[in-house]
Amino acid sequence: MSQAPVEFRDVAFFHAGASAPVFDGLDALFPPGWTGVIGPNGAGKTTLLRLACGNLSPTRGSVTRPAEVIYCPQRTDDAPAELPAFLQSLDAAACRLRGRLGVGEDWPGRWGTLSHGERKRAQIAVALWRAPRALAIDEPTNHIDLSARQVLRDALKTFRGVGLLVSHDRALLDALCEQTLFIEPPGAVVRPGGYSKAVALARAEQQAARTARDKARRERDRLRGEASRRAEEASRAQQRRSKRGLAIKDHDARRRRDLARVTGKDGQAGRTLRQLDGRLARAEAKLATTRVKKQRRLGIDLVGSRAQRDLLFRLPAGRISLGGGRSLTCPDLAMAPADRVALVGPNGGGKSTLVRHVVAALDLPDERLVYLPQEIPQDTAARVLDDVRALPGNRLGDVMTVVSCLGSEPQRLLETERPSPGELRKLMLALGLSRRPWLIVMDEPTNHLDLPSIECLEAALDEFPGGLLLVSHDRAFLDRLTRTRWEIAPESADPSGRGMRLRVEA
Repeated sequence: MSQAPVEFRDVAFFHAGASAPVFDGLDALFPPGWTGVIGPNGAGKTTLLRLACGNLSPTRGSVTRPAEVIYCPQRTDDAPAELPAFLQSLDAAACRLRGRLGVGEDWPGRWGTLSHGERKRAQIAVALWRAPRALAIDEPTNHIDLSARQVLRDALKTFRGVGLLVSHDRALLDALCEQTLFIEPPGAVVRPGGYSKAVALARAEQQAARTARDKARRERDRLRGEASRRAEEASRAQQRRSKRGLAIKDHDARRRRDLARVTGKDGQAGRTLRQLDGRLARAEAKLATTRVKKQRRLGIDLVGSRAQRDLLFRLPAGRISLGGGRSLTCPDLAMAPADRVALVGPNGGGKSTLVRHVVAALDLPDERLVYLPQEIPQDTAARVLDDVRALPGNRLGDVMTVVSCLGSEPQRLLETERPSPGELRKLMLALGLSRRPWLIVMDEPTNHLDLPSIECLEAALDEFPGGLLLVSHDRAFLDRLTRTRWEIAPESADPSGRGMRLRVEA
């Protein structure tokens, strides 16, 4: 029996209170194999996955899908309901996935102390074990450390159903996807290949469209000039044909003009003008139908300042509890006003715990710190959006300009009930930057952001004059932006394996 696809037919979807649809007239076919789904934050990637899985119903149109469908959301607040059964199962698939993705037997009991990367591995392991006919995964490599990404990629390659994959991980999209859906509200375009191939094709299409538009514009302008010249000739011909102003007894002049009318010599300019009018109308229509995607201006200037003090903070050596009987041993830690620090280590090693410890101990004015945690509680999203809407006009304009330059649509964002995780990070970053901070602390800053936003955020942070403390699994991102490395690794002297140690490298 052949595998049934997921198919969208003339799908429209409106959020309540929104002035524009997320989708309108969307047609798309998702056959077996992985399809990448990309687009700006807030464009509707998560909405599309939820429509595909039946978690949302379209306002108009239909979505057909297989009977067994699973959706893995971005967030990992709650453990999968099937996690205990997965851990107790003795079938070959469960044993293989537990070993491959490193899912611990005690994880259900200590879900709250697991890192987000560990939770994400458990979420995907359970989904693969259930072997659905269709699987939609939203940002699977968020929070996943480098060593686990290859393992996760290999596990996802074994899936044989219809796969929908929202991700900003270019390597993952290239490795898995046979086609890529570009969301361009209110529609979408499917192109063959993974991210790199599909994006190259999209760029070639846009270049061809720009070339065609420029050619059509030149032809229209040429015909306009020709039509103007012909109109002047026709006007002069009309004046020559007219008998007005001739003396009644000037029979020779009147005879010459009658002869011109009979031979059509003077009427040729008028006929040529009418022909040009038709050609010009066709050229205008061709130019009007030559579509070139509008390019949003991306890129922001981080308005920050450097603290006029010797140190941003200093923390004495000590031991930090990681929960579950685990701990992290730290040396003396300090940051000068222009220091750029990368904090790295495995999932569950204590990176986020250390960041929270640092932020809690800071002696800085609130307005001089921008802190973006790895995951932001769901109830925070609505509050942040309300705070933004309440800003005075000039400051609201500044904040939404930053959001726009990071690739999101301000009007759509202000109308939504709850921003997407990527949009929320952009909002919090924009709010913080408006206060001219001394220190920016970001825990996995590229999580949830679309690819163009990551690139312009990286460029902006490179120019920031203050201090940076960045946690990320993106080595290229850290290599460009940081000069000091804080690395967490297992404590070699701890036979229980529960101890971690932080090492500082300049």
